[in-house]
Amino acid sequence: MEDQLKDFIHYLIVERNLAHNTIVSYERDLKKYIHYLQNVEQLSSLNDVSRLHIMQFLKFLKENGCSPKTIARHIASIRSFHQFLLRDKATDHDPSVHIETPQLERTLPKVLTMQEVEALLEAPKTNTPFGIRDKAMLELLYATGIRVSELIQLNLSDVHLTMGFIRCFGKGSKERIVPIGRMATEALKTYIELARPELLKRKKTATDALFLNHHGERLTRQGCWKILKKLAREANIQKELTPHTLRHSFATHLLENGADLRAVQEMLGHADISTTQIYTHVTKTRLKDVYKQYHPRA
Repeated sequence: MEDQLKDFIHYLIVERNLAHNTIVSYERDLKKYIHYLQNVEQLSSLNDVSRLHIMQFLKFLKENGCSPKTIARHIASIRSFHQFLLRDKATDHDPSVHIETPQLERTLPKVLTMQEVEALLEAPKTNTPFGIRDKAMLELLYATGIRVSELIQLNLSDVHLTMGFIRCFGKGSKERIVPIGRMATEALKTYIELARPELLKRKKTATDALFLNHHGERLTRQGCWKILKKLAREANIQKELTPHTLRHSFATHLLENGADLRAVQEMLGHADISTTQIYTHVTKTRLKDVYKQYHPRA
C-alpha cells in the first residue's frame, strides 16, 4: 500500500503539478487512511477495500473529533487516490464512487474595516530595518491580496516598481501579474534601498529573497504570521486575525468600491469565480448591518 501511495504522490508532483502544501495534505490524509485499513480493518491490499471500509474510516474520524471540513478533505483525498489506482490498473474497482461529501456550512471570511487596516498599516515603527520591512510587507499584502505563502516566495526579480506590478506564483505554480499601488510601491522602495541591505549583512552568502528575517535569510510563513499578530496587538485590533485576513479585506474593499468581480478573481488567482463570489456575500452582509444601524425604520 505504501508503494502505491508513493506512486500517487509522484503523480501529483509530476503530472498534476500541485502546490507543495496541497501534496503534503494529501500524503498526511492518505497515510492515516492506509494505517487504518492495515491496522483496524486488517487489509493487505487496496483492491480489497470496499465502500463499507471507507464509511467505517469516516466514522472513525468523526468519533475522534474531526470536523466536517476535515472529513470532506479526507474524502477528496481518498477519492483522488482510488481514481488514480483504477486508472493505473492497480485495482479493478473504485470503492469511493458513491461516497457523499458532507454538506459544509459556508462561513463568511473575517475582514477588517478600512479604519482597522489603516491602524495596522501604521503600527510598524519605521525607525528600524525590521519596522521598514514590516511596513513594506503589510502594504504589499493589502495592496495585492496575495497569500502569505506567495509573499515569502517573492524574489527581488519579481518586483517591478517602475512598472507598478509584482509577479507571483500561486497554487500549482501558476504565474500571475498583480498591480501594486503608490503606497505599497513607496514602502517597498524604502525597504529595498534602506532596510534590506542592512538585513542582508547578517548573512554571509547572497540571496534573491525579497523579505529577510533577522538572520538575513528568507522570511518563513511562521515568522510572517508572528509579525502580523504582534502588529495587530500594537494596533489594538480586537478581531481574530489569520494570515488570510488582509487578503479577505483586499477583496472585500475592492468590491465595496465597485470593482469588477472578474478582475478581483484574476488578482486573487482563483481558478473558479465561485470562490471569489463569497466576497459579494460579505459586502451584502455589511450593507445590511449599515442599513440596520442607520435607517430610522430598520
